[in-house]
Order: sequence, then structure tokens, then C-alpha cells
Amino acid sequence: MSNLDRIQVLRNYILEEPQDPFNHYALALEIKEKDPAEALRIFEYVLENFPNYLPAYFPSAHFFIEHHQWEKARQVFENGIKLASLQQNEKAQKELKNAYQNFLFETDLE
Repeated sequence: MSNLDRIQVLRNYILEEPQDPFNHYALALEIKEKDPAEALRIFEYVLENFPNYLPAYFPSAHFFIEHHQWEKARQVFENGIKLASLQQNEKAQKELKNAYQNFLFETDLE
């Protein structure tokens, strides 16, 4: 299946099941290189409308870093770490904390 086919399939899934955060999240991942503006909109939509969808936090934060949106990245990391703690997901919490510390070090934002 080509990239364009996957994108269309994901768009159809969103139309069929708009309340499934995975469909939106997967579309953002699929288009982030080709259409970063739309990916940004989708990542923001997922974080705002599905705040308990933990898988979105790590890639969203990295997307914001790649696009020099430091404060958004910081907020996403911090919210993701809190959510992982609330969900008692130690692995996700550790990964988010490590990535956040690297982000702070590399951007000198501490």
C-alpha cells in the first residue's frame, strides 16, 4: 500500500470513527513529513480532544521540537509525564522523562 493509499484509508477511518484517537494520531504520523502544517493541526487536535491518549505525547513532543516550538514541546512532555504517572505506565513515564531531560539539555531551557 502506498503512502497516499494509507493516508486515504486513515482519512476514511476518521470519517467512520471520529472518536477513535488512534485514527487521528496515525494520520498525523503518516503525513508529518509531507504536510507538517496539517500534522501540527492534528497533533494539537489529538492532545486537546483526547488528553488521556498517552501514545500521542512522545511523538507530538518530538514533532514540536523538530519545528522549534519549544514551549509546546515542554508542555507536551510535562503533561505526558503526569498522564503516564496517573495511568501507572512506568515505561512510558521513564521514556518521556528521559526524552524531556535530553530536550532540556539540548535546548538549554532548564
